[in-house]
Amino acid sequence: MNYEELLASKSDGRLNKSQMPIGLYYREQVNGKYCGRVDIRPEMGESILFTEALKTECEKNTKLLNSHQLHFTPVIDGTEIKQLEVESGNYLSFEQLLEEAPAVVAEKDFAMRVLTALVDITSYLHQQGMMHVCYSPRTVMVRKGDKSPMLLSHGSFYMGLGNLEEFYGADSSYVAPEVMNHGTIDERCDVYSIGKFMEYLLEPTGIPIEYRSMLKKATSQAPEDRYERPEDMLKDVRRRKSFIRSAVTFVLALLIASVAIYAYFDSFPESSEVEFVKPAPRQPTDDLLDDGFDPAELGVVSGDSLTEDDLQAQREFEAKAEEIFRKKYEKEADRILSKIYNNEHMSNSEKKFAADNQSTIDELMKAQSKIGEEAGLDPTRSQLIATEIIDRVTEKKKGTLGGTNSRAIQK
Repeated sequence: MNYEELLASKSDGRLNKSQMPIGLYYREQVNGKYCGRVDIRPEMGESILFTEALKTECEKNTKLLNSHQLHFTPVIDGTEIKQLEVESGNYLSFEQLLEEAPAVVAEKDFAMRVLTALVDITSYLHQQGMMHVCYSPRTVMVRKGDKSPMLLSHGSFYMGLGNLEEFYGADSSYVAPEVMNHGTIDERCDVYSIGKFMEYLLEPTGIPIEYRSMLKKATSQAPEDRYERPEDMLKDVRRRKSFIRSAVTFVLALLIASVAIYAYFDSFPESSEVEFVKPAPRQPTDDLLDDGFDPAELGVVSGDSLTEDDLQAQREFEAKAEEIFRKKYEKEADRILSKIYNNEHMSNSEKKFAADNQSTIDELMKAQSKIGEEAGLDPTRSQLIATEIIDRVTEKKKGTLGGTNSRAIQK
């Protein structure tokens, strides 16, 4: 028995209680094992329409084959269904999950995983001629291991009830207006409800820019202004995420290219105007060469007279200098570029983003100059190697950001 089960045993013995339209979901201990239960609302048992709808759902529930569908069996008392036994597993509502661990929303790609799962099962239900109708934080369940969204009972079975306001109660705000008004019901009512659920999920941490226009369209009051299918919602979000990622990558690449170009031209010596001064008359000197003098006698050797061993030694020295420069500069470039390639930096304002990047440019140039001098490397050669290293480290950093829950730069 874990800690929360111990606490439950000291109260009424029920865990993860969540009020759904059809009844109260909870977990209780039966024969030493915790099982999921749904107590059917007593007042709904008096409605023949509700009773028949519940029987129909119980018959079709076992035939629904989707990884995000919870299955149950009815517990019949006489001729009435008093309770539902839910399949084995530890489930709780999203409302309870966010009360216990609100930081879960900030996990990498959590919102996208939830949206993808809801679209998956909703599309499956639509193929079966069903609709969930109400995606509220109390009716959308989650498996307490992998945080996978799960659905239990579906609202399309109960559309014949006269008072839907009473049936959905506090969850009515998550139901499309046309449903509450007994209007035309189609796939767009689920689009509306999923949009409302995602608003609830994202609002505490701030709705990311790629979700804003999607949620606005999905939750339009008029059905014709919404997406026709849930799949269209998901495609729109993915398209916007891809566009934003490409835009950020382009800006970063442009900044790095600017650094390289600036450093390249900065490596050229500055030209200055020199005043011409007429040289003084040259004093005649004796030309030793005219006397048959050999410069080699003083140890003077021209470049053309270097031996192959001397040239090989010179090449090895230059290669060693490049190796030292590459190791030191790659380590320094990785440290410097990490300041702008991180999720916290990506959420900064454009003004702060530009200021930090200029600081990074200056720091990369200083590091290149310092390490190049220490390695005894020619400035032009060190600049070319530095540009190559910056490009490689940049691509590596961009790869680590692609998997993440990175946000776009905030306006």
